[in-house]
Amino acid sequence: MSSYETPLVLFTVLSQLSVGMVVVTAARSFAGPEPQPNKTRSEWFVAACAVLAGMIASVFHLGHPSGMARALTHLGSAWLSREALSTGVFLGLVVLGVALMRDKTNRGLIGLTALAGLLALFCMGMTYSPPSFPAISNVLPFVFFLVTAALLGSSVGLLFAPAPEKTLVSSILTVSLIVGLVVYLLVPCVWLSGGEVMRQSGLSWITSALYWARIIVGLALPLVIICVTKKAPGWLWVAILAGELMGRAVFFANTVHTATNIGWIY
Repeated sequence: MSSYETPLVLFTVLSQLSVGMVVVTAARSFAGPEPQPNKTRSEWFVAACAVLAGMIASVFHLGHPSGMARALTHLGSAWLSREALSTGVFLGLVVLGVALMRDKTNRGLIGLTALAGLLALFCMGMTYSPPSFPAISNVLPFVFFLVTAALLGSSVGLLFAPAPEKTLVSSILTVSLIVGLVVYLLVPCVWLSGGEVMRQSGLSWITSALYWARIIVGLALPLVIICVTKKAPGWLWVAILAGELMGRAVFFANTVHTATNIGWIY
């Protein structure tokens, strides 16, 4: 990767924001009373716009954008093709929800769309865990993406949740912030004890100013604010989104490829 890959940063973060919003809607739906149709439609409209914007941004990563349809031609062998298909199916279900849930919400459709979103996250995780990047050639990308979805889905979801359901969504956000801090502080340290390329990834992450800015702005600061004020301010999603964008840039730019030191003594 070795660069900030702005189109992929936008695609992955915005898509995961959308998935997180839908999953939080599903959690609210199955844990309490049936969601209000107008609130759900508004929330899902924002979710649809987010994933659509991410998909448009991803086109600029392609060498030949006019050939984007060919991304679906290798479903049997390429996780990239499965990622494109699963994200498209998720978007279609979200749009269907916006169109159908005018007077009454549909818990079946909400649950199905949430599952489709989680499948899309899994496909993304597999796409961005190639063997040429030892540090992330495992389950970590999926874990990172789940944390992003939980953080953004709950922080943005607070803007749409009715008052009785805000406690549940705030709890999801608080737990997600704690998990995010643990994961992102622990993982680079674990890499330091791995092979040479993995160790270089760990060093690259923890010596990056952007990595620490993400930790402070997107994780530590929101958690402190929630703990001190006992609530999540409406603007908190902005800080968390900024943190996730910075963190995803580090993911693409600071994770070391096996070819980095070819021809040189480590």
